[in-house]
Amino acid sequence: MQFSQNISKLKPSATMAVSSLAKRLASEGRDILNLSAGEPDFDTPEFIRNAGIEGIQGGGTRYTPPAGMPDLRKAIAASLAESTGRHTDWEGVVVTAGAKQALFNAAFTLFGPGDEVLIVEPYWTTYPAQVELARAEPVVVRGEEATDFKINPSDLEAVTNDRTRGLILNTPSNPTGAVYSMSELQAIAEWARDRDVCLVSDEIYRSIYYGDEGKTAPGILDLPESSLGPYVLIDGASKCWAMTGWRIGFSYADPDLSKKFTALQSQITSNPATPSQLAALEAFSDIEASKSAVDHMNTAFRRRRNLVTTQIENLLPGVPYVQPEGAFYLYFRVDGFFNHEVQNATQWCSHILEDQGVALVPGAAFGNDNWVRMSFASSDEVLEDAFARLAAGAGAGSAT
Repeated sequence: MQFSQNISKLKPSATMAVSSLAKRLASEGRDILNLSAGEPDFDTPEFIRNAGIEGIQGGGTRYTPPAGMPDLRKAIAASLAESTGRHTDWEGVVVTAGAKQALFNAAFTLFGPGDEVLIVEPYWTTYPAQVELARAEPVVVRGEEATDFKINPSDLEAVTNDRTRGLILNTPSNPTGAVYSMSELQAIAEWARDRDVCLVSDEIYRSIYYGDEGKTAPGILDLPESSLGPYVLIDGASKCWAMTGWRIGFSYADPDLSKKFTALQSQITSNPATPSQLAALEAFSDIEASKSAVDHMNTAFRRRRNLVTTQIENLLPGVPYVQPEGAFYLYFRVDGFFNHEVQNATQWCSHILEDQGVALVPGAAFGNDNWVRMSFASSDEVLEDAFARLAAGAGAGSAT
């Protein structure tokens, strides 16, 4: 059977593949610590769950408009306005089946054959795949390890040409946990504005932030309007309220562009699941309960962030890592453990999974196979056990 050129470069999600393998091994009776998945280990808060249940029982099981329930779109716009102090137009909000669909809508609508899209490395594995599905070309922009892999306008200028149409930026970053400051973000936004490059800003981890307590990480809507050219903001309910399985994301952009996203979505998935939208409506509407839930989870994530950085320094001394300022990942370098049998992070992760039962994601998924991503969205006990196993599997716990 012949397949379309549309999927000629398509590969399964590397992060999902590792998580699936870990779950399969666990189902076979193996003692597996799965630190590969990018999802909070908390239950969805009860008030959100109840809203979904009540929605189903009340008959909320039918179609909604493709862009989502107007009440939910208005609640999202109000939430953006509240957090940024900026006027927002609810017709610029498109509710999607997870942030991944919002990103796909943007890529497929904005880019096509002959276009180039800049992607910051290390990158979430889905970014280049979606650009390729749009028949455009992903162009990697490499930041420096010394600056936690964050890029600046000079880095962007070095790989830009007259085919450059977009820039995908992720802050807080998956996989590094790095966060762009307001001044760094403004410089990048103004660079994109001046070159008429569409800035697609993935801020799905914005609420999981280790700066000032109670604050969110800087985002593009915090910038002066004059600093922004064409942009698409990507966010959702998945991470901040532990709603990964509910599949609710959203994009925010100029209403005319959002109409294009809506038309595309109407031909692909139609509307996101109606019960999920009703649950998300409660999350975005009940500000006090939502903030309490986010603060509760962030307290745990902050403690775990401190735990894993202490553990890596004590049990894997000399191993370079990025200090996470947001999200819930520890990104660390393992090439000091390579030998004639283990020559890249993919092989190292396979060795650690087989011998020690710890599932991590190799950096090949993010563009650099010398590094590894660990999710610390697990209990303190699991994280401590994982580092003890890593120290044993890595060989006396020190890099060469």
